[in-house]
Amino acid sequence: MTDAQRADSATPSTSHHGTASDIVIIGAGPAGLTAAYELTKRGLASTVVEADSTVGGISRTVERDGWRFDIGGHRFFTKVEEVQHLWHEILAGEEFLLRPRMSRIFYEGRYYDYPLKASNALSNLGIIEALRCVLSYVWVRIRPPKDQSTFEGWVAARFGWRLYRTFFKTYTEKVWGVPATEIQADWAAQRIKNLSLFKAILNSLTPSRNQTDITSLIEEFEYPKYGPGMMWERCRDLVEAQGTKVVMNSPVTRVNVADGRATSVVTDHGGAATEYPADHIISSMPLPLLLKAIEPAVPDHVREAADDLNFRDFLTVALVVPDDIGFPDNWIYVHSPEVEVGRIQNYGSWSPYLVKDGRTCLGLEYFVFEGDELWAAPDDQLVELATKELALLGLASPSDVQNGYVVRMPKAYPTYDEHYKRNVEILRHWLAENAANVHPVGRNGMHKYNNQDHSMYTAMLTVENILGAHHDIWAVNVEEEYHEEGDGAHRPQGTGRDAPIVPRAAQQARSAG
Repeated sequence: MTDAQRADSATPSTSHHGTASDIVIIGAGPAGLTAAYELTKRGLASTVVEADSTVGGISRTVERDGWRFDIGGHRFFTKVEEVQHLWHEILAGEEFLLRPRMSRIFYEGRYYDYPLKASNALSNLGIIEALRCVLSYVWVRIRPPKDQSTFEGWVAARFGWRLYRTFFKTYTEKVWGVPATEIQADWAAQRIKNLSLFKAILNSLTPSRNQTDITSLIEEFEYPKYGPGMMWERCRDLVEAQGTKVVMNSPVTRVNVADGRATSVVTDHGGAATEYPADHIISSMPLPLLLKAIEPAVPDHVREAADDLNFRDFLTVALVVPDDIGFPDNWIYVHSPEVEVGRIQNYGSWSPYLVKDGRTCLGLEYFVFEGDELWAAPDDQLVELATKELALLGLASPSDVQNGYVVRMPKAYPTYDEHYKRNVEILRHWLAENAANVHPVGRNGMHKYNNQDHSMYTAMLTVENILGAHHDIWAVNVEEEYHEEGDGAHRPQGTGRDAPIVPRAAQQARSAG
């Protein structure tokens, strides 16, 4: 049964009668379905409402004509034992593949190790350019950038201007859609940590010295053989078998609140309104949309804070090519400024079950704002663009491309502008005071740039809170290096997975353009 067929078969009546323990979960992504699964383990059924026709959120697997696409690439690796155990409760061991981790930077026809290794980078650049990069680094040690509060100034001060422009500027601006001069240095300080060109060279020359100073990425990870959506389709089936309803194609239109608590959730399914009474609401829908759905309407200052939270959107153009056109990496970062593509997946390197014999599928990823020129372009135009860019990069000729598909993903990345912390605090405070039984979870639900396992863990702790625990899920922090750093060192709490602080005015100007 397809997700669309399941949605129709699961359509509820418009007179849904509740009980004293009604729990409504908004969103059937990793956070929402994890919450539903954890509740069933405790003998509690719930109702999950999902706006889309497919489960999994950004962790879905999209299928077109037998090809399967992972939206953004999802490595199943975590240091959260509870999440690791849950993955293996949902899927059997033989349904996971153990895959090698490989991702590199592609620039001017050459592959560079990621994270950067000085010996590899300088060798690829050639003697003359390598010397220029070293001299550029020496120059910034003598004359450092005056303003190191921005991403540009911070990175240039540590790598020199030439390496900054080659390996940092273009990709970062592609991802976030604003100039690097308008991104705060906080993100660079978190992601790059204390690494500099001098330390990278020293580490290359003396590999046994201070290895824990530089991030060590995992070498392999688990991956569901049919993609990450396999996990969430199975999870849906399991919770439905235990009495939980998963209702698709049902966007939330209203959350009713009275006397300091939410009382019900109203959805729209094919034009019919359905109300679900609720003693607790677990919400993974975008936090600002949740607050704007509340009735009676929230105060003006709360709505203004909700309106001030923004997102970066994402689309993938998947091109079918012969298998020998691919590369061994899971993905490559494209730093070439002459193309708009930011990253290219090779789905065959994730799992042979995503592709077909003798062919693979390359997913060209574009970071966009919903409604901008790329987002609004017809699919055939986007396939033509991706085909041209693949040829321009020298990775494939247009004649190699046998077919193409486009997948759009709105609100893929919560944007950290200079006001987002204040805005999130306003929304959190209002919910705590006026709807204490509404529990935001997950990436969009909490407006935190989290990985899949962090989103799942917030849902797991929320279920425990509903049953009487007192976890502060907003303090849960699973940053990028927490996932992939080998030494397991304790890190201070932060905002979840790191993302840059981007001035809102700059983002709006770029989106409007």
